[in-house]
Amino acid sequence: MKNTSDNHIHIVSFDIPCPVNYGGVIDVFFKLKALVERGFKVHFHCFEYGREHSERLEALCETTQYYKRDMSFWKAFSKIPYIVTSRISEDLIQDLLKDDYPIILEGLHSCGVLLDPRMKGRKIFVRSHNVEHDYYQYLAETEKNLRKKHFLKMESRKLRKFESILAEATGVLAISNKDYEYFKERFNNVYLIPAYAGFDKVDVLEGQGDFVLYHGKLDVSENYNAAEFLIKEVFKGSDIKLKIAGMNPPRYLVKLIENERNIELIENPEDDVLQELIRNAQINILVTAQSTGLKLKLLNALFNGRYCVVNDKMVEGLDINDLCIVANTADEMKTVVSDLMTKPFVEEQVEIRKSRMDAFYNPSRATDKLVELLG
Repeated sequence: MKNTSDNHIHIVSFDIPCPVNYGGVIDVFFKLKALVERGFKVHFHCFEYGREHSERLEALCETTQYYKRDMSFWKAFSKIPYIVTSRISEDLIQDLLKDDYPIILEGLHSCGVLLDPRMKGRKIFVRSHNVEHDYYQYLAETEKNLRKKHFLKMESRKLRKFESILAEATGVLAISNKDYEYFKERFNNVYLIPAYAGFDKVDVLEGQGDFVLYHGKLDVSENYNAAEFLIKEVFKGSDIKLKIAGMNPPRYLVKLIENERNIELIENPEDDVLQELIRNAQINILVTAQSTGLKLKLLNALFNGRYCVVNDKMVEGLDINDLCIVANTADEMKTVVSDLMTKPFVEEQVEIRKSRMDAFYNPSRATDKLVELLG
């Protein structure tokens, strides 16, 4: 092996991060972009299973390699979690062995690399996107399909056991304060590198919108349950317009919205369409039943949207410093939404948002730390 430049790194991703249209790949793509802007030559490796090869990605990277994710049914019976074993690739290992550049593994999904004895001694950081077994347990509890619910429960148990593989990494890059505290109790060399959302300045429209927006990846139970709650408990029969935007909504959610005159579904919006919805909404409303760290859609709403209404789970462990309005029950949300719909977002509020966001979230400082670790 030989290393010709300290600025070369490998990034191994669980998915192709373009288009940049859901939480996990948003962090992957904009972290990659930040490192390229700091002079790193990135050798990008990603697993493909439904998304197209990306010219945008290839233009950013020194090299780009794609590997077929092996989604064979029998892999579900492995002791290794399915999200990991379906991404174990000899071709990937051979590509990584061509040099001794540092490696970032995106998510526990990509940590099959750490099982290979040939990777011993390499500088390898794992970007943790979640406490995965907790996340999968929550998905299991909220999943409506019984077969999928059983799979998610099994996957959660496997992920809990598999998590010990992180001891083999040079370091764990936690995405939120809450996750940092969790991993710090279990492993050495844990570092807080907040989520990358692709925004570094507040760009909020003054004035007043005429609708409320909820957005999320709607084929994930966490999000379609939140949408269902908003439809049935908060906006049903209201004169206030609610727009729900997201990828792959389940059929039952489509049918539910069809019956509500004040609720509109925007299926699979393009990135620019979603951003215009976030900017033009009077309120971005974001609710979740599970606290899983700093949500990228929350950052998007705070950088680009007017009023932001959340429940406490959405901001648990975060010092939001009055950036959001917290409401937990349906009645609280109805009251808050009704009040805010009549209040224009004025210049003074935009300036307050700018000053508080700089203290709340600064991606440049996160990149400084990441560059130091990779050096």
